[in-house]
Amino acid sequence: MSAPRKDSPPRTLWEAGRRPGRQVATLSALALVPVLLVNLVVADRLNLVFDLGFAAICAAAALVVRPRDFFVVGVLPPLLLCGAALLLSVIAPGSVGQPADGPIQSTISTLAHHAGALVVGYGLTLVILALRQAAIRGRLPAQSAARRRETASPYSAIR
Repeated sequence: MSAPRKDSPPRTLWEAGRRPGRQVATLSALALVPVLLVNLVVADRLNLVFDLGFAAICAAAALVVRPRDFFVVGVLPPLLLCGAALLLSVIAPGSVGQPADGPIQSTISTLAHHAGALVVGYGLTLVILALRQAAIRGRLPAQSAARRRETASPYSAIR
């Protein structure tokens, strides 16, 4: 990695994300596993602990992804919740639905019962990505103008 230039302004929180989208998606899924385990140890069903952890993971993913991979994180929250619900419906069906329910019914029940967490996580993700996009677009014209001045020929002012 190259060190930032001394004359460049410091990066803001909105510009700091540099992780590839695939890596962020994988790490988000892996981070959700301990949240699921802690929630199931504390309570035998998913509850507010899972909802808060899910929303926090969604927000963190939106902050660390690099700008060209915003789409990956933009579609991540519903896929992440669906994957967690499907995993739990196979491993511990009683934790997400009725014990007699099949995996599909348990998954749908989980998506319905945790729709609030999905709305909050998805909302946070989209707001953070929009703020990051606005910050990046706001800085690029100033940086490119400074770069043009640095690389301009001394003869360009004569024209």
